[in-house]
Amino acid sequence: MPITIMGDKEFENVPSINSKALRINLNENIYGTFSEIGAGQETVRNFFRAGGASGTIAKAMSAYDKDFSDAIYGVESDRRYVTEARLKKMLSHETRLIEERISREKHPNKLFFTYANTVATIDFAKKYKGHGWVGIRYQVEPKEDYNEIILHIRFHENDARHQQNTLGILGVNLIYGAYYKYDNPKKLLRYLYDHIDKDQIEIDTINFSGPRFENVDNRLMSLQLVKNGMTEAVMFGPDGNNVLPAKILYKKNILALRGSFRPVTKVNMDMYERSKEMFFRESKVSKENTEIIFEITLSNLRAEGEIDERDFMDRAELLCSLGQTVMISNFQEYYRVVEYFSRYSKQRMGLTMGVQNLIDVFDEKYYRHLSGGILEAFGKLFFKDLKVYLYPLKDPDTGEITTSENVKVHPRMKELYKFFKYNGRVEDITDYNPEILDIYSREVLKMISEGKDGWEDMLPEKTTKMIKEQNLFHYKESKKKAENTQKV
Repeated sequence: MPITIMGDKEFENVPSINSKALRINLNENIYGTFSEIGAGQETVRNFFRAGGASGTIAKAMSAYDKDFSDAIYGVESDRRYVTEARLKKMLSHETRLIEERISREKHPNKLFFTYANTVATIDFAKKYKGHGWVGIRYQVEPKEDYNEIILHIRFHENDARHQQNTLGILGVNLIYGAYYKYDNPKKLLRYLYDHIDKDQIEIDTINFSGPRFENVDNRLMSLQLVKNGMTEAVMFGPDGNNVLPAKILYKKNILALRGSFRPVTKVNMDMYERSKEMFFRESKVSKENTEIIFEITLSNLRAEGEIDERDFMDRAELLCSLGQTVMISNFQEYYRVVEYFSRYSKQRMGLTMGVQNLIDVFDEKYYRHLSGGILEAFGKLFFKDLKVYLYPLKDPDTGEITTSENVKVHPRMKELYKFFKYNGRVEDITDYNPEILDIYSREVLKMISEGKDGWEDMLPEKTTKMIKEQNLFHYKESKKKAENTQKV
């Protein structure tokens, strides 16, 4: 039994990269191939250096020449090499080869795997930091179907050698986690950063599939990426699958709506429809080259304290069912959202918001951490062609409608507000539905949680139906509780 001294603190004993590689090498059944393109063969190097690699590595290769690569894996329709499609072809091709060339009769207990990456490290001018796709396809039982983990990374280091080394460590962590932490994907995700600092590399997309991950919802894994500080924002499409932000946003006009969407109300959809019509009327904007994003921030998810995963999934289900692309972000301030979008697009941008959000935008307390204060934030926020589409607010007591014409910002901010207002950067949504201005998400949620009737008319018909059929926001439990209370 190990000796403990008074005052000792418990901590997690993280195995070294060498220990992880050695443990896999010493397992006589784990056997596979490595195919690495763009940053050396840094992952497999760790296995060679650990010792005993001959029992693990069937083949290690790097097809750097494009013609060689095309001859092996086929030609991509877009002629690009650092893509998810390329990575999947690499995984499929190498898995097929190992199945064909290693006899199951001779090796009945082998657990085959294929590790692959296709990356571009920092360029000579140090303008583009680089990015890549990394993945593993593997078995946990000899006759079992393959599991797959695929992730997209962004390098943040300024030296190609450092990037290569970091990628090698990440690769070992991925292979080790795939075999020894597959039963706990959240831990597997965290262990990808063993011996790596979060400012070295960013994981902005990850997808799990296969028999061992049947019960894993990739949207929840996306949430973990943001929650753990591995990236600032993740996105998933209407089909519920995680998507690469760059793929969705690249060179697109972008309209974003931020909210809690807890649940999605008729007001949310009216904001969406009316602002979309206004955005499409802008010059150089059309439906074909525009992406509309529904954004939920971590602060919105934490409104009731710690993040409730079921609550998050309920919101995600509703937005996806309405055909929307959803972004989960760590951006409290709007200027950071615009900065993020500007990484991928220089086209027109719009933000749809309510009056209270606009008032918050002009509140100095959110910008005290910036050396340039609110002026620095506004320089980033209203950069290029950004426009705010403002949805009116109705006072529940007086019935007064607040718009951009009569909104009250802090006295010190009045002239700054006027500057943006009179330069056309803030535009009122005028053709709104006045009948629904009294609808508030928090009131609807309260009615659902208390088992009350009447909330159904405040939501889109499809949303109401889903909440009842799928028991979202604990609808059935709340309804039953309310009925039992009435009987008593």
